[in-house]
Amino acid sequence: MADNLYEQITEIEREIARLPEGGIAKKTIKGKDYYYHRITRDGKRVENYVSFEDVKDLKAGIDKRKKLEKELKELKRLIPKDESPTIRDQSFKTKVRTGKELEAQIAPVRRYKKRECISILRDYVSQPGQDKVLIIYGLRRTGKTTMIRQILTELPQAEFVKSAFIQVTSGDTLADVDSDLRELEKSGYRYIFIDEVTLMEDFVEGAALFSDIYASSGMKIILSGTDSLGFAFSKEEQLYDRCILLHTTFIPYREFERVLGVCGIDEYIRYGGTMSLGGINYNDDTPFSDSKHTEEYIDTAIVRNIRHSLKTYQYGGHFRLLLDLYERGELTNVINRVVENINHSFTKEVIERTFKSHDIAVTAANLLRDREDPVNIKEHMDIDSVTAGIMKMLDILNKEDQSIDVDADHMTQIREYLTMLDLIMEIDMESLPEVNRKGKVTVITQPGMRYAQAEAITTNMLLDSEFQELSVKERQRILDRLLSEIRGRMMEDIVLLETKLAYPKKKVFKLQFAIGEFDMVVFDPKELNCEIYEVKYSREAVEEQYRHLDDEEKCAMTTHRYGDIKGKYVIYRGAVTSCGDIQYLNVEEYLKSLSQL
Repeated sequence: MADNLYEQITEIEREIARLPEGGIAKKTIKGKDYYYHRITRDGKRVENYVSFEDVKDLKAGIDKRKKLEKELKELKRLIPKDESPTIRDQSFKTKVRTGKELEAQIAPVRRYKKRECISILRDYVSQPGQDKVLIIYGLRRTGKTTMIRQILTELPQAEFVKSAFIQVTSGDTLADVDSDLRELEKSGYRYIFIDEVTLMEDFVEGAALFSDIYASSGMKIILSGTDSLGFAFSKEEQLYDRCILLHTTFIPYREFERVLGVCGIDEYIRYGGTMSLGGINYNDDTPFSDSKHTEEYIDTAIVRNIRHSLKTYQYGGHFRLLLDLYERGELTNVINRVVENINHSFTKEVIERTFKSHDIAVTAANLLRDREDPVNIKEHMDIDSVTAGIMKMLDILNKEDQSIDVDADHMTQIREYLTMLDLIMEIDMESLPEVNRKGKVTVITQPGMRYAQAEAITTNMLLDSEFQELSVKERQRILDRLLSEIRGRMMEDIVLLETKLAYPKKKVFKLQFAIGEFDMVVFDPKELNCEIYEVKYSREAVEEQYRHLDDEEKCAMTTHRYGDIKGKYVIYRGAVTSCGDIQYLNVEEYLKSLSQL
């Protein structure tokens, strides 16, 4: 009971820390409205100009903060007096937890399983001082704060009493944190965990303080937060080689199964990407349960990350091309459009092109080719109407609705930041015999995000008037086929991505021929040999699946270019088996066998 209560209090306090305080003031000057964020600091009222684009989000954040503060007050009243946490030292300027209060905060996570990357944090905490800080960063709900709480449970009592947790809020400054660190250092504290540190507007310009002053004097400084770009900029400008990075955004399948306690590639495709799922461990909900929650996650975890960094760090010229979009109120829609475009098309379509759902087009073609029961889906539904529904539902601006042209340079920079956030990664695509023809496959590292948007497509199809003319069985058959194809393509990308990360010294890519392709090639440049793979979303092993792997001409060209073929494999959802020299591997077992550390 008490542990659960403290956990609720801790989570609410963390959420409050991320939300803006104060209020909004409006001033009318020469007939034009201007908005200001009004807050009180040290008894003095401070007003900062707010662009029109940010007013709605700022007001929503302030209102939510007030609601949570009221809820927090009620929860604290429920704490029995004999269990009340230690009264915080009033000399601290920020929210600092130590002793019994910190014990209460970490107690609930003792039952949680740990992510693999906690070993980096464990090594940093346990090894002798090295004048560096450790930075834990990643998108929301990927286990950053949970990892900090877990490592605190591992500390011997003699070390735990030297530990402090600082919760930074949007009103805190670097000077406030510096003051508290000096007090903690005087009192003999050695392990300092600072959460949401990038909420401080002056973090990047003063980040060297943590390594040069405190880490160099023997303190272990662990910084965490969701502003990945802020950390990247601080490493570039202030910390250089004085920091160790631990990025939490990418969660491979094996961690999804082991930590969350949920098994199956289909579950990973549907919900993978965060440490939130109704499984055995961690939280009991997921941001990818439907398109609405997915949109909210994209906005809060990705769009606001970039916008916060732009507002806070624009002096450094990092957002050179995006300032005009931000100032004209277009940035949010453009970022959303880029993410949506990647999720739906799997291609490098530029942002100014009118959206076209590649998923529906592929499914339409495959249904028409079905040997047993061909269906011409285009005769039964208005694809343009479905596309319009997708545009409306995802709130993506079409080219003609934009007040500013978005060119390839804007697209390139947004993709650059999405890469820095670890949201997207690219897989090489090579060709034979045309060796100079190369390409890239863009993979989303949070599969649940993409699948939720794929389900949004099916929702629109169900609402389409012409589609309703089909019988219920025909509609269900087409929808099942559509989602099956999407899952199959996603499974292929998951295998490619995780294999590439598992073998950094090898080259992992798709290989295209004039007709057909190998879904994956793993080339060892040191040994001069390779393995070739097909990835099939099937539970049955049939000869058709490995026809390209058995093609003598394709294998001869591959051997000439990449060395001897030491293995031919089909990765699928069925049991491990073999057909001649073709080895069949179960996809879940294959992914669990990969090691990235």
